[in-house]
Amino acid sequence: MELYFSPLACSMATRIALYEAGANARFVQVDGKTKRTREGADYLAVNPLGLVPALRTDEGELVTENAAVLQFVADRFPDAGLAPPTGSPISLGRTRLQQWLSFIGTELHKALFVPLLDRKAPDAAKTYTLEKGQSRLTYLDNYLAGRDYLLDRFSVADAYLVTVLNWNIATPVDLARWPALKDYYTRMRERPSVARALAEEHALYAEEQARHKAA
Repeated sequence: MELYFSPLACSMATRIALYEAGANARFVQVDGKTKRTREGADYLAVNPLGLVPALRTDEGELVTENAAVLQFVADRFPDAGLAPPTGSPISLGRTRLQQWLSFIGTELHKALFVPLLDRKAPDAAKTYTLEKGQSRLTYLDNYLAGRDYLLDRFSVADAYLVTVLNWNIATPVDLARWPALKDYYTRMRERPSVARALAEEHALYAEEQARHKAA
């Protein structure tokens, strides 16, 4: 199994999930700027969109899109309990997982943090994005009050959420305004799989930035 990732990007959620599952995988770093791997290969030949994550399965199939990759990992390693089981009749638990993956992907990842992280976005656009995003963060804060996880235990949705919330360090999003959300983020960062992934990817990100400056 191969995971194509960029340091501190949303692909880190899959790294966390793999660590939770104790799974063996080869991690292939993709430079988000050049779209080339550390080995110099053209990542666009793997995924023409140039986006991460992309997961090459043991059978040679390529899976893209974060929510799909995360659920694939959860289903490949069911003993890790990273997702409610699928089955008939329809599993409400699995529906809830998909609900949260969709919320994180659309309302936080793409709608809030991507515009705030865009260096070319006008300041007025960022101000509007931040104002609009506050209701999403308030909704999440209210939901997490008194809860340890998004579901009844740690799942791939939590791996995705802590990855996205980590981007607050590079944006004007101040989690202190949402106490339950900040507490959740702090606790998740202390989880061994998350702490390991953050430490590794922060180091890889620093190395990548140094290469860009030296180029």
